[in-house]
Amino acid sequence: MTRQQPTPPAAPSAAPPAGHIVRGLAGAIGNTPLIRLARASAATGCEILGKAEFMQPGGSVKDRAGLGIIEDAERRGTLIPGQPGIVVEGTAGNTGIGLTLVANARGYRTIIAIPKTQSREKIDFLRMIGAELRLTEAKPFSDPGNYVHVSRRIAEELAAAGERVIWANQFDNLANGAAHEAVTGPEIWDQCGGRVDAFTCAAGTGGTLAGIARALKARNPGVRIILADPMGSALYSWIKTGVLKAEGNSITEGIGQAARVPGNLEIAREFIDDAVQVADPEALEQVFDLQIHEGISVGGSAGINVAAAIRVARAMGPGHTIITILCDGGARYQSKLFNPEFLRERGLPVPPWLA
Repeated sequence: MTRQQPTPPAAPSAAPPAGHIVRGLAGAIGNTPLIRLARASAATGCEILGKAEFMQPGGSVKDRAGLGIIEDAERRGTLIPGQPGIVVEGTAGNTGIGLTLVANARGYRTIIAIPKTQSREKIDFLRMIGAELRLTEAKPFSDPGNYVHVSRRIAEELAAAGERVIWANQFDNLANGAAHEAVTGPEIWDQCGGRVDAFTCAAGTGGTLAGIARALKARNPGVRIILADPMGSALYSWIKTGVLKAEGNSITEGIGQAARVPGNLEIAREFIDDAVQVADPEALEQVFDLQIHEGISVGGSAGINVAAAIRVARAMGPGHTIITILCDGGARYQSKLFNPEFLRERGLPVPPWLA
């Protein structure tokens, strides 16, 4: 599919500084705090900072993508505020949540195709906020039954019936990465006063990593951009060798790609300096450690990101500043990451307070 270049935003949709009144949901998206991760910083002699995206209105970094994609469609005239419209997307959950909340605020409907294998909490939350769900079997991207292809066909059928509809297409819609380049990256730069030596981030659509990488590199080409990849994903191999090759598996949701490079990530390859691969036990160690020692409850993708930041910090040596993304909150994975039975069945560590 031809990638659609995003239209330039009239102005960033980030919220004003703390203490100001914002206009509706869109005004509340953005300006999340940058949190110093005390134990990771102490262990490495570096400053390891996490962008607290779990504090977004919809609970994840994907609120930014949802807002960026819908605003881009409105600038194009594909969606018109105040008029009926439908947003269709295939998602592992968080982008669907972000899109649905923004669509609700704009007066649009959402139809979300999501694999049945995603966490019960995300599926239930999507229903709760009014998304029309199309549950799919978990199939590879090469299969027509894959959730992304299902969502595309739904959008095409609605368009053929005369509906005003967009297929959000978060993987290849460059408005996703553009939102992070225009807003998230500059936020990070301003919050750390430009003191950043490296940035680590996992990629599902690649929008967060690509957009922030472009923003940081524009301000300091010396900032190192590191892809954090779970086992079972081929993106680590793609960065290291140029060949997509997946090995192993992971319980993380919404990150990694086994057989393709999304458009948002492909166009940002030149900005990515290296990659690290993180196994589930190492990621879970960070998830559990952050929760019980620092009171920061995050999901598996944040665990991958923090583990990668620690590795990068140790490789760079003391005195550096490494920034990463705390993508979403742990409550969204209670039935998996914090379920002793689920963890034991997969040979994964169970935290003492759950055992």
